[in-house]
Amino acid sequence: MNLVIMGPPGAGKGTQAARLADRYGFLHLSPGDLLRQAVKEGSESGLKAKTYMDSGQLVPDGVVIDLIDGAVNQVSAGRGVILDGFPRTLPQAEALGRMLGGLGRPLDVVVNVVLTEGEAVRRLTGRRVCRKCGANYHLVFQPPKTPRVCDLCGGELYQRSDDSEETARTRFEFYHQETEPLIDYYGSRGLVSDVDGRGDVDEVTVRLERALGLGR
Repeated sequence: MNLVIMGPPGAGKGTQAARLADRYGFLHLSPGDLLRQAVKEGSESGLKAKTYMDSGQLVPDGVVIDLIDGAVNQVSAGRGVILDGFPRTLPQAEALGRMLGGLGRPLDVVVNVVLTEGEAVRRLTGRRVCRKCGANYHLVFQPPKTPRVCDLCGGELYQRSDDSEETARTRFEFYHQETEPLIDYYGSRGLVSDVDGRGDVDEVTVRLERALGLGR
């Protein structure tokens, strides 16, 4: 099975993709992970990406598509792929169709994790990070035992600038403009399966497994 997990920022796509990959043997491909690895290795694509990342710009579609294409081409024929964070734009979706079609690996399903903007912003803005050891917490889902204090090392917990409400709303604007239209794009091909993204991580995982016919 080859699938894409889509949904708004804060819907938990990365967490759920990693869980499904671990439980069922999918190869989990995320542009963010591939970009960081390419930069670390100093590859041609990585060097191109780094210039954009260092200046705070979005990495162009062409660079991201090349990374995904290279990764998909290395997947063994019998192994399923789960894509998280790709595609995000129509050109990326069209490129994914071409690369999978060329390998005889059709896209089987696009899971759309449905979550309201209000709930997504609440999730995004609730994260706190320890200044000392880097541990992650969430004010709602994983709060520290003592407010603003890390359970592990006693360090101060703070909110990253990219977890602010203003940044969260900006991310949603991009999602509405560039990514949300892909739901219609894939929906017209009969590939979309909506899954309720409310609740805790385990609850959403169960819904995803049921939607994909993977329930234990």
